[in-house]
Amino acid sequence: MTDFKNSVFQGRSVLAEKDFTAAELEYLIDFGLHLKALKKAGIPHHYLEGKNVALLFEKTSTRTRSAFTTAAIDLGAHPEFLGANDIQLGKKESVEDTAKVLGSMFDGIEFRGFSQKVVEQLAEFGGVPVWNGLTDEWHPTQMLADFMTVKENFGHLKGLTLTFMGDGRNNVANSLLVTGAILGVNIHIVAPKELHPTKEIQDLANGFAAKSGAQLFITDDLDEGMKGSNIVYTDVWVSMGESNWEERVKLLQPYQVNMAALKKTGTPDDQLIFMHCLPAFHDTDTEYGKEIQEKYGITEMEVTDEVFRSSYARQFEEAENRMHSIKAMMAATLGNLFIPRV
Repeated sequence: MTDFKNSVFQGRSVLAEKDFTAAELEYLIDFGLHLKALKKAGIPHHYLEGKNVALLFEKTSTRTRSAFTTAAIDLGAHPEFLGANDIQLGKKESVEDTAKVLGSMFDGIEFRGFSQKVVEQLAEFGGVPVWNGLTDEWHPTQMLADFMTVKENFGHLKGLTLTFMGDGRNNVANSLLVTGAILGVNIHIVAPKELHPTKEIQDLANGFAAKSGAQLFITDDLDEGMKGSNIVYTDVWVSMGESNWEERVKLLQPYQVNMAALKKTGTPDDQLIFMHCLPAFHDTDTEYGKEIQEKYGITEMEVTDEVFRSSYARQFEEAENRMHSIKAMMAATLGNLFIPRV
């Protein structure tokens, strides 16, 4: 009988992108594209038939919750949502105790919250695969979807240039810098000096880039940073749990993704796309948007409505790919698939 534990993925947790090789990440990306094709063709793929999956959410979510729920159901598993009011992590019950209880009842655990230490403890004590749906430090499921979207558009990854513009030290920027470095994708971070990635993250990324040949460039100069970009990526200026709107708006307004910024790339239109992990403040059709307009007199923040609705925009394909890539990750780590080496 096949020993599925010999699979490079079976039983593994996905806590941070830095834990995986380029070949392993590419396998998950390609598997995501394959599962997307099966889904579009209406071909069932119940690799997790009879499994139960716990979805732990300390932070609210639209895409991550929807993606894990639909991915689990498509794979034949039963997802159980446990929100901030349902879990007692570190409050009434230690993370270790919670992990042991959930690991005895569920076959896999997703966690979306604040502390990277919590997701690591869940993996240490749960005895089942644990998947990081986002922490303050890393966002691996977003990266799988992002680079899946890039490969879908360009047919390859290595040698492309992805430029992130905005808050260069948030979890998405960290993850893009490190994941791109692993995969051989050139990463530019264009951000004010105060929001450049930490030395620790830069050192980690540079170590991977030395092996893959990726060129990493961190600058506060738009002209230099945008040059030669194939993918221009941004994220909200103020992350969840933060409230320093005034400071961030002032600091980041020059780093808005608008048509003038896209023109600075010098890249032909058919070789240039825009991406955003969403939600995006591109208009005033939200309570936050109206509040920002009243306080600061601006109707668009990290991206203009013109870019958001343009032919460059891929943010909705990127959002859909959260489901397909999460499905690939769950199936590979829990589905007893024959993947002897990558």
